[in-house]
Amino acid sequence: MAETMQFDLVSPERRVASLQVAAVQIPGADGDLTAMKDHAPLITTLRPGVLSVDGPDGEAKFVVTGGFAEISSAGASILAERAVPVEDMTQEIYHDMVKSAHEAHAKARETFQNEPGPVDDAAKLLADMVAMGDHIGISPPNL
Repeated sequence: MAETMQFDLVSPERRVASLQVAAVQIPGADGDLTAMKDHAPLITTLRPGVLSVDGPDGEAKFVVTGGFAEISSAGASILAERAVPVEDMTQEIYHDMVKSAHEAHAKARETFQNEPGPVDDAAKLLADMVAMGDHIGISPPNL
């Protein structure tokens, strides 16, 4: 096993995970990335997706809906808008996440009628939520 680093995943409600890991695969807003010990310092935003960690005790996966990742040579801290271990993910939780993204898209379309940027961002968020569900095997709700 490669050298380990500290990994912390927190959401507004609670600390979701605090582990020693060899690698963290992060769904970054500008593309996926993998952080390992001695990674160059970096702060990036998250997109909805599956965050994976590989450590001495095996692999763990978490659904995240957005937020920030701060990576340093000593570890990675993830501040997620919402984070749920994949094994705890239910159809109901996923439907709530997609419903929130759908409502944000509808509000952006109403508020920014002649400004495509915010509407496109909200549409991308919704598309990422649906893709994340496909990735973990949960189907989106019919809204």
